[in-house]
Amino acid sequence: MSPIARLQGVVQDRGPDWLIVDVGGVGFLVNVSPSLVGPARAGERVLLHTHLLVREDGMTLYGFASTEEQRLFQMLIGVSGVGPKVALALLSALDADQLSYAIASGNAETLARAPGVGQKLASRIVLELRGKLADAAPSAPPSAEQEVVAALTGLGYTQSEAVDAVRRAELPPDASVEEKVRLALGYFARAGREH
Repeated sequence: MSPIARLQGVVQDRGPDWLIVDVGGVGFLVNVSPSLVGPARAGERVLLHTHLLVREDGMTLYGFASTEEQRLFQMLIGVSGVGPKVALALLSALDADQLSYAIASGNAETLARAPGVGQKLASRIVLELRGKLADAAPSAPPSAEQEVVAALTGLGYTQSEAVDAVRRAELPPDASVEEKVRLALGYFARAGREH
């Protein structure tokens, strides 16, 4: 277990893949997935589950929205060839349930869509982690809305943008996943014109 397992504080600054969180006057630089940066605003309180990675060249703190994301990150970086950057890319492209299900069901193609993860590495992740996640992973595939979010993140939108589009686009429950993706893309087009 990491010596810094959790941080609760105020966001002081943010970048594309990091937050500075003020905890009692001390600013912690926390590396996070881009999907976590999106909703974090300066001055807002955040609670992050963390993992401290210690190497010869320094210490790096990684932050996650849930203990499940934290656990998946720790498992992923234990796979040969998967560094923290690739693990964060996977957690940004897929939410914890989608990622667990993809690994447990042997769906390397879904993993390979994340930036920096090719088919070979995706297959290795499945091979090494499938047995460890088989019992903990959701028994059913992710809902249609989660599939739409996954499709949108695969097209380059962030997790938070994709979730927001699915929530605001008023997708008909009986529509196919493809139709819901088309409607969500239409929402992005309309939202872009309003700005």
